[in-house]
Amino acid sequence: RPESWIATQQMGAFLSVAKGSAEPPIFLEIHYFGGANTSDSPLVFVGKGVTFDSGGISLKPSSGMDAMRADMGGAATICSAIVTAAALSLPLNIIGLAPLCENMPSGKANKPGDVVRAKNGKTIQVDNTDAEGRLLLADALCYAHNFNARAIVNAATLTGAMDVALGSAATGVFTNSSWLWTHLFEASILTGDRVWRMPLYEHYTKQVTECPLADLSNIGKYSRAGGACTAAAFLKEFVTAPHWAHLDIAGVMSNKDEVPYLRKGMAGRPTRTLVEFASRLSQDSHN
Repeated sequence: RPESWIATQQMGAFLSVAKGSAEPPIFLEIHYFGGANTSDSPLVFVGKGVTFDSGGISLKPSSGMDAMRADMGGAATICSAIVTAAALSLPLNIIGLAPLCENMPSGKANKPGDVVRAKNGKTIQVDNTDAEGRLLLADALCYAHNFNARAIVNAATLTGAMDVALGSAATGVFTNSSWLWTHLFEASILTGDRVWRMPLYEHYTKQVTECPLADLSNIGKYSRAGGACTAAAFLKEFVTAPHWAHLDIAGVMSNKDEVPYLRKGMAGRPTRTLVEFASRLSQDSHN
């Protein structure tokens, strides 16, 4: 979907990130129909697709910035999971959604303190332009609700705080559904690509909703404290579905020597777990 379509969908948060780059944004939508009926409620995957993240006006340090070519890891992971599900002919419907753009500093870029409006009408104060992934995901999650999903699962290299919390041992999972968590956790035991549940407390929600200029701030008011948790709390403000999970994959984005069967570099985790999760969901449909 081109920029004109994104604008008609009123995805103001997504467009605000994209406007800093000379490269136009794209909203990628993938449909796999493996279910008995095309009308069966699908599993919806949403992936953050920042194809390069400079941090924008809130510029990242130059050291290690080259790795931010992998800030589209969430989009790559969900696309890989859908392609694999199709190759395995899994008997369920899956929809993949990936907002794709660069986050660059320019004369048109978001500035700290700007207020933007998301697809659901909520206003967001952009206090840090390097907290851009949640702006893309906010609009994509709103759009995901159009599909009467069985579950919505988003994956994103969202926060450095997640890397600090768990390192490369496991993907952090924030979810409003114990049913969904159980399926993801059991899938991860089988694949070895582990997940670990993190809290979605109201404690964190208050830190993003107590905002002077808008409905929400894109960072917690205590800055670095609980950064992965406040990011998840921000996303929850754009979700009404009863079965939603946010996978923060920042810590598992790349592989050094921790996982011996993966090559060094960008890891593609937790694609295996998402595929196994989809397989389990398809078996549920048949039982």
